[in-house]
Amino acid sequence: MARKTIICIDDEKIVLNSLMGQLYSSFGNKYNYEFFESAEEAEEFIDETYAEGDNVDLIICDWLMPRVRGDEFLIKIHQRFPDISMIMLSGHVDEEAIKKVKKYTNLSKLITKPWDKDDLIKTIEEILSSKMQKPM
Repeated sequence: MARKTIICIDDEKIVLNSLMGQLYSSFGNKYNYEFFESAEEAEEFIDETYAEGDNVDLIICDWLMPRVRGDEFLIKIHQRFPDISMIMLSGHVDEEAIKKVKKYTNLSKLITKPWDKDDLIKTIEEILSSKMQKPM
């Protein structure tokens, strides 16, 4: 069975480095990880992944990013790939954006920055273990 794929999107390199360290220290090589500084790069990767017959299992995405906000990106991706689970990270909470993303996606959780590592890891484990139990 192929390893599940997690992608992380944040315009701040320090946040991506922190996520990378926490994911690798918690899960090792159990999953495939990809890290992007923009929604556009992440979308290109998702398109290529699906074109190759693979899929993305979880997106961890910042809300406040230049050009494309996280809620807009997640809604767009959900419309095309509704099986991808989603976590939104944010240090700035916009209530309308949160309502919109919850209404139009399968957002699993909103996690505020700075996040609690144990909470993030537990959330990821719950999401991906429930995906393993679903029939294809």
